[in-house]
Amino acid sequence: MLSKERKAELTKKFGANEKDTGNVKVQVAILTDEINLLTEHLKVNKHDYSSKRALFVKVGQRSGLLGYLNNKNHDEYLALIKALGIRK
Repeated sequence: MLSKERKAELTKKFGANEKDTGNVKVQVAILTDEINLLTEHLKVNKHDYSSKRALFVKVGQRSGLLGYLNNKNHDEYLALIKALGIRK
């Protein structure tokens, strides 16, 4: 789970302003941070199946949002995946 401060930081960095939490780029950035945290957790706790399921759900959500952004604005999509370091 991300802290309020980390979510606010991501919202400020990827959103139009500090209250722009509905922006697709902000949602993808928050999901990416949560995915990274869950991945590190699962490296230590291999048999935590509920966390593994949560990871798959978050990856699916991020995939859908990235597909939407790709269809809506391909240049923003490319900039976002480069900034977040995903889909190398």
